[in-house]
Amino acid sequence: MKIRTIKQFLALAEALNFGRASDECHISISALSRNIRHLEDELGVVLFNRDNRTVVLTKEGQKFLKYARDTSRQWDLIRHELTDNPDELSGEISLYGSVTASYSFLYELLRRFRIAYPAIEIKLRTGDPEHAIGHILDGKEDITIAARPANLPRGMAFKPIAISPLLFIAPLDQQVPNVPANPPTRPEEWAHIPMILSESGVSRTRVDEWFRQHDITPRIYAQVTGNEAIVSMVSLGFGIGVVPKIVLDNSPLMDRIKVLEVKPELAPYDIGLFTLKKNLKNPLVDAFWSLM
Repeated sequence: MKIRTIKQFLALAEALNFGRASDECHISISALSRNIRHLEDELGVVLFNRDNRTVVLTKEGQKFLKYARDTSRQWDLIRHELTDNPDELSGEISLYGSVTASYSFLYELLRRFRIAYPAIEIKLRTGDPEHAIGHILDGKEDITIAARPANLPRGMAFKPIAISPLLFIAPLDQQVPNVPANPPTRPEEWAHIPMILSESGVSRTRVDEWFRQHDITPRIYAQVTGNEAIVSMVSLGFGIGVVPKIVLDNSPLMDRIKVLEVKPELAPYDIGLFTLKKNLKNPLVDAFWSLM
């Protein structure tokens, strides 16, 4: 079994699309498909169910995915140990974060990391920060950046980077009824205001707790994935939202938004890096971690 084929399997398991996976692996779609078939023949099982529209991991493919991730990481480690220049780290690490995190924090980190370790290849994926810890626990990524939850999962390491307040935001001007440009003065008024909130995650947990403490049943207009989408919907006047200040500061729509001075304030975001403690034994991961 070739390590190149294992990495091609990992690319397809992540993308679930032969076109995107072949682009990432720099081979043709036909070559990728042929290599995956050879891998399946070697294992004696079907790893992917595929048709003209979809590619889905089978139950056997999901089991093999863990082996493939572990094998790929071990390959990078032993390749480093056997290199002729052990003082220069080389290999690949994967990072995950939101778009906002990418240009707010990761830009400077990646710039410094590239200067210090030019032979390490960095694979950066962006998405909803609420999935960041799950990506680490599932072994999809080596390091992620997100807000620290109240309780860290067992075996997880966290390194703080910054603190960002959580803000109630409203459209700059009242455009539709029940969406005020100023905070309500009485708790019962909140029950009539359409709220735009994250589906889950740290901010949703804290705003739900805020409403419970004030004995308010919020009127939820929309539950969305991604804080950037909350800013967009609020700017259009659909409701009041809750987002980290760092998201608002980096939004092109911030001039259409007003921050509501709501008391008591929500507890701020504690933003930082996450990885599994066992991942810190990997010199590549430890190098990025130590750069902080």
